[in-house]
Amino acid sequence: MIRPSAGPSNRAVEIGTALAFTAAGGAALWDSLRLGIGWGTDGPQSGTFPFWIGLALVAASTGTLVQAARTRGELGIFASWPQLRLVASVLVPNILYVAAIPFAGIYVASAVMVAWFMRRLGGFGWARSVLAGIATAVATFVIFEIWFLVALPKGPLETALGY
Repeated sequence: MIRPSAGPSNRAVEIGTALAFTAAGGAALWDSLRLGIGWGTDGPQSGTFPFWIGLALVAASTGTLVQAARTRGELGIFASWPQLRLVASVLVPNILYVAAIPFAGIYVASAVMVAWFMRRLGGFGWARSVLAGIATAVATFVIFEIWFLVALPKGPLETALGY
């Protein structure tokens, strides 16, 4: 049984985050070298700025990693498991929303996400949640597609409607 006050330690989270950011900075460095970081005939090559950002990211992350690794003893918990479940209840649907946009389009995905959050986290009934999701999608469509003439990712529904 997990105690309500139990959770990952600050030290473990700092080490994990430092490793993740070191990897991201390393990827930026790797790709910047592929693009070129020198000086071309028309100025700095396209990888120059990302190279320095990646280098700064690796340096800062390495410093954090060393500091966290040298810490003796526990620094307390980062968050309790119930708190992390609450974060996951928002994070996971948002990841699914972003993943659904290329397939369903932004309007359908947004309508479903708004309805889901209203129903699941807001406690609203299905009718009100679905109506709010549809209203959000329609308002977003009118504002971006009609008024601002900005095309957003569309899915099969918009294609079937001729947009």
